[in-house]
Amino acid sequence: MSKFQPFFYITILLLLLNAGQTLCHTKGIRLRSSTGKQTKINMTRTQVSEQQFMQWVKFVGSLKHSVFRTAKNKLFPSYTLTVNKNPAAGDFTKIQDAIDSLPFINLVRVVIKVHAGVYTEKVNIPPLKSFITIEGAGADKTIVQWGDTAQTPGPRGQPLGTFGSATFAVNSPYFIAKNITFKNTTPVPPPGAVGKQAVAFRISADTATFLGCRFLGAQDTLYDHLGRHYYKDCYIEGSVDFIFGNALSLFEGCHVHAIARLTGALTAQGRGSILEDTGFSFVNCMVTGSGALYLGRAWGPFSRVVFAYTYMDNIIIPKGWYNWGDPNREMTVFYGQYKCTGPGSNFAGRVSWSRELTDEEAKPFISLGFIDGSEWIKL
Repeated sequence: MSKFQPFFYITILLLLLNAGQTLCHTKGIRLRSSTGKQTKINMTRTQVSEQQFMQWVKFVGSLKHSVFRTAKNKLFPSYTLTVNKNPAAGDFTKIQDAIDSLPFINLVRVVIKVHAGVYTEKVNIPPLKSFITIEGAGADKTIVQWGDTAQTPGPRGQPLGTFGSATFAVNSPYFIAKNITFKNTTPVPPPGAVGKQAVAFRISADTATFLGCRFLGAQDTLYDHLGRHYYKDCYIEGSVDFIFGNALSLFEGCHVHAIARLTGALTAQGRGSILEDTGFSFVNCMVTGSGALYLGRAWGPFSRVVFAYTYMDNIIIPKGWYNWGDPNREMTVFYGQYKCTGPGSNFAGRVSWSRELTDEEAKPFISLGFIDGSEWIKL
C-alpha cells in the first residue's frame, strides 16, 4: 500500500463528516437590519408578537428555505437486501445485521425488504449510513418491537434516557420507511410515573420520509428529534407527548390515536429560539382515541404546531394547549388551527394565546414547501 493512501482516505472521511454538519434542524431566520422604523413605545407584547409572526409568515411564504443545503436524494436502489425470519428465505434474519453489512460510509440507495413477521430487536442506523430504505410487507404484517424505557439500564449501568430508549433509531439522512410498524412494547404508565418515556422510533437526521407506517407506544412514542421529515398516511399511537422533538415536519393524511388513561398530550414541540425554523404541521389528519387530550404542550419556549383540515374527535380538551407551567411561553409559542372539523375542533374554548389562522397565515404550513419537499420527496 502506498504511504499516501491512508492520508487520502482520512481526507475523504473528514470531508464527508463536514458535509454531515448540515443535518441540523436550525435552518433559522436571518434577522434583517432595521429599516429605520421604530417600534412604538406603547406597543403591547401581544402586538409585538403578532408583528414578528407576520414577518415570519411573509418570510417563509415568499423565500426558499436556503440555510439547509439543497437536498440531493438518491431514489433508485443500487441493490436490495432481504430480511426474513426463515434463514433459508432471506439474506439476513435480523434487520440490524442487514444494516451492519453495509459499508461504514454508505453513499448509494439500499433497499432492505423486511418480510412479514415480528422482529424483536433494537435497531440503530449510524450517521454515515445514508440512503437506506426499510420496506415492510405491510404495516400490519411487519413489526419491529422492543421494550426499553428511559430508566432501563444501559451497557454501563446508567439509565438509557429517553434518547436511548428508542426501538428503532435513525441518525443518517435520506432515510425512507414504507409499510412497517415500529413499536415500543412498554404499557401505558400510570399518571405521574417517572422514567417511563418509551420511544418507538427516533429520527435524528435530515430528509426522512415515512409512507404507510405505524408508530405504536405510550409516552413519547415518536421522537421527531431534528431535521426535515415527511409522514404520509401513517398511524401514530400514544398517551403523553407521543409526537415530540424539534424537527421541521409535515404530517399529511395521518391518523393520530390517543390511548391516555386520564389526561394526555398529542405533541410536545421543542423549538427553543426565534431563530429556529422548526415546527409540526398536521394536514388532512384525524385525531381520535381515549382520555382527555391536549393538542400540545409547550416543551420549547417557542414551540410551533399547526393543525389544518384535520378531524378532531371529542377527546380534545376545549382549551387545546398547555403552557408547560410557564405563563411566559404564552407570548412566544405559536399554536394554530385552520379549517378543522369534528366535535373537538371548536375554537371557541381555546386558550387566548392560540389562534384560528387566516388563509395568509396558514399558507406556509399546508404544502410540501413547508419542509422543502420538492427538493427531496419523490413519491
